Amino acid sequence: MKNYKIIIVGAGPSGIGNAAALQHLELDDKDYLVLERGRVGESFRNWPKEMRFITPSFTGNQFGAVDLNAITPTTSPAFTIKKEHLSGEDYATYLDVLVSHFNLPIQEGVEVLSVKKEDDLFLINTSEGEYSCEYLIWCAGEFQFPDLTPFEGAEHCVHNTHLDSYEAVEGEHQVVIGGYESGIDAAVNFSKLGKKVIVLDSGKPWEEFSSDPSRVLSTYTYERLQNELPKGNIKLIDSFPVKSIKEDNGDYVISPNRGSALKCPNKPILCTGFSGSTESIKDFFEWNKEGHIELTEADESTVTKNLFLSGPMVRHEKAIFCFIYKFRQRFPVIASEIADRMGIDNEELAPYIQANMWLEDLSCCNQECAC
Repeated sequence: MKNYKIIIVGAGPSGIGNAAALQHLELDDKDYLVLERGRVGESFRNWPKEMRFITPSFTGNQFGAVDLNAITPTTSPAFTIKKEHLSGEDYATYLDVLVSHFNLPIQEGVEVLSVKKEDDLFLINTSEGEYSCEYLIWCAGEFQFPDLTPFEGAEHCVHNTHLDSYEAVEGEHQVVIGGYESGIDAAVNFSKLGKKVIVLDSGKPWEEFSSDPSRVLSTYTYERLQNELPKGNIKLIDSFPVKSIKEDNGDYVISPNRGSALKCPNKPILCTGFSGSTESIKDFFEWNKEGHIELTEADESTVTKNLFLSGPMVRHEKAIFCFIYKFRQRFPVIASEIADRMGIDNEELAPYIQANMWLEDLSCCNQECAC
């Protein structure tokens, strides 16, 4: 049994960001550890080649404006990579640099198989043996856990997270199911390749407007869509909630809940989101009627003490923390809470306050832009 005070599961931006925040507390290397089943930034390494960050990276640290995609107050992916809209490989490189620069304790190639709690300890069974800890921070994310069964016959589709490149997808006519970020990104990339593509969605996400980009298309995606639409390669079909897909003599018949079916010659591309990484520990959380995890003000499970959730699955009422610049503001909240319980001074976390990376007042998340 390998024993630690704190274990972080996942070495993406959330896991690395939480580890960097804990380092400010001057913990001993044997006090905390990050476990990653693949490599650091594994999810980003698996992005389709053409996929880019929708949030721009820009170095403004000297003026108190932290790069939107940075996960510590004093770093910037734009400065490190010299790009504005990073690819997945670019961002994985940035995370690698942080691990090296801050000398963070990471163990790669360790897959968490199960978790149980006995008294005040979490017992973590992994592919590399057993670990124990008093505090568990779950940062395993979503991308590596796509929802592959959103409707009957979804096995006939290819989820966009399983694509190495849109260029490698065969066929001149494509159907994309899902009209939010991933779906429109797929449609835009197919259009750029000169392919015809139909996008199906139950609503009209490409026409919705809100100042919260977690609920609508980002400006980066919306602009790219508007640039491609005049070419005539993209057809957007709303009010088409997919009920099932069946194979018929090499074609794929897509049936909606109501109305006429649509037939396509190639496997549809599934862009309907993720099931998330918490399936293996779902009983350690309380779930609300919308299917989201209930958390305390410190992002702790409401039913399991010392279990914290960090990353894109965090929600507080109407506040959705699905972008890096959102969920990074909760790293010092968790670190401060753990410091208090361990009797450690948390004053070293002050740089997060100065960099506007410590969000405790969630009322600000309900503000709308005036124009």
